[in-house]
Amino acid sequence: MSARDEILSAVRVALRDADRSELDVPRDYRSAHASGDIVALFEERVVDYRASFARCTPDDLVSTIRAALGSASKILVPQGFPVELDGVPDADDLDSYDAVVTTAALGIATTGTIVLDHGPGQGRRALSLVPDVHVCVLWENQIVGGVAQAVARLDPARPQTWISGPSATSDIELNRVEGVHGPRKLHVIVVNEG
Repeated sequence: MSARDEILSAVRVALRDADRSELDVPRDYRSAHASGDIVALFEERVVDYRASFARCTPDDLVSTIRAALGSASKILVPQGFPVELDGVPDADDLDSYDAVVTTAALGIATTGTIVLDHGPGQGRRALSLVPDVHVCVLWENQIVGGVAQAVARLDPARPQTWISGPSATSDIELNRVEGVHGPRKLHVIVVNEG
């Protein structure tokens, strides 16, 4: 019997003889969530991650997106995006595009994270990782307080990309470099419902 097998056997014996009430793990954290204005908290956390943030009305969405795109000229807009924009719906040569504009499945207030499940308006995963600029649009009702609420809303069978700020890494001297594993710039736009 290997050392690994001996250890696992000892754990199984200990668990078999243990009082099961001592093994129950409290799950109260699942109901804990951010209180107050979760959109304001989401904005604060998104900006903490060095992404830009804007709020707009549905009528101002196109102009807000164009402002976020800046000088980008070659733009990807996945099929199913909710408004008409000048852009290509999909492309093989992603390196030649300046920006991508997507929607998201949801946003998480406590972490400033956007989650794409690659449904309508989000495109395949590579679309949100290769172009230098990513503009992501969410509606207020898509923002949840915490990770537990996000996981409860997401379909575990769908692919997911969780994004917290622009892509960044640091070297051993903690010099930050952005855009190494994804977009150098992330712009998050939240559309007001009222």
